[in-house]
Amino acid sequence: MILALEYHRSPGRFVAARGLTSTRVGSRLSGMVAGNVAPLRLVNRQAPELPGEGWTRVTPILTGICGSDLSLLTGHSSPYLSPMTSMPFVPGHEIVGRTMDELPGIPKGSRVVIDPVLSCAVRGMEPCRWCASGQQSRCDHITAGRISAGIQTGTCGDTGGGWSRQLVAHASQLHVVPEDLPDERAVLAEPLACAIHSVRRVPIGPNSTAVVVGAGTVGLLTLLALRELTQVGAIYVIAKHGHQKDKAKALGATAVIEPRKAVRALRRVTTARMHTPEMGADFLLGGVDTVFECTGGASGLDTSLRLARAGGTVVMSGMPSGGVDLTPLWFRELELVGAYCSGSDGADFADALRLAGSAPLDGYVGTTYPLARWREALNHAADSGRLGTVKVAFDLAR
Repeated sequence: MILALEYHRSPGRFVAARGLTSTRVGSRLSGMVAGNVAPLRLVNRQAPELPGEGWTRVTPILTGICGSDLSLLTGHSSPYLSPMTSMPFVPGHEIVGRTMDELPGIPKGSRVVIDPVLSCAVRGMEPCRWCASGQQSRCDHITAGRISAGIQTGTCGDTGGGWSRQLVAHASQLHVVPEDLPDERAVLAEPLACAIHSVRRVPIGPNSTAVVVGAGTVGLLTLLALRELTQVGAIYVIAKHGHQKDKAKALGATAVIEPRKAVRALRRVTTARMHTPEMGADFLLGGVDTVFECTGGASGLDTSLRLARAGGTVVMSGMPSGGVDLTPLWFRELELVGAYCSGSDGADFADALRLAGSAPLDGYVGTTYPLARWREALNHAADSGRLGTVKVAFDLAR
């Protein structure tokens, strides 16, 4: 038996959580939501079984709390994803842990990070067109094969997840962590690989301009990927909190702008024209070449569409929620591009581990909690921006 946080689908609790959180300022969870309404429970459950050859048990060391996890618990994730999960599941996909079984090239006891996508190789199936081309995040078989439905580790009832003492993972998901890379940096590899993937989803021209909307984990790591892996020129970051401004500057932001000043500030630096509609927010005629929406919120996407120049590109890095006025997409002939998980057949993770070791990321994992204090952990993660934290994680050794 293992200790785990278990998620159960409950339409009633989903609606209740959404209603309660929508009445609060921002996305902050209340103790009531984390404790009584969110469909989570701390349980002792059977450890997941190995589905076959090429699998290992993994003991998590640290597991991050992601914005998509919070969207699920607060009722803001889309029901579109519901057929691609299997209940009950253990959340948690930002994982650094140790293997418990021998695998070719990965000895027992190896410290690893996990690519959470449950692709054809994981499911024991012939590769679909996307997996065959190294784009596993687009896998067409995520509801088939030898394990139950799940878009990734942390949404599949058979694999377990990182919010537990043990899970199972396929060899194709594992990336060995360099010995000199601390756990607190290694746990950032999965979100950093996602950020790298989002930057590689679109062409970034030399000396082009970019805006990163949001300076939480996704936004800051996207900024890092842009600065280190492209020839982009100016990068403007829209950030709410002072500590985010400092970190964005350290990662190479050209300027950091408060949300309420974004349109006016970018009007000046891009020589665009600003317009104010009868209803809704200001927008630019002109603007920047590429905008990365990293909040997952409707307001973030709305802002992104209003800042991109005609023919420009908006990349959705955050998991979307809420409705948005798409008129700018139509009128300015924008490209709207999705970026889910990582790709490039492991190259994104290789670069993520390299950057995690060299970039100024000390202190990004600001606070860790044992599973027994999961209510405090979730509340802290939901209010991390105001509290000066980038990433909250579960410490599974406590």
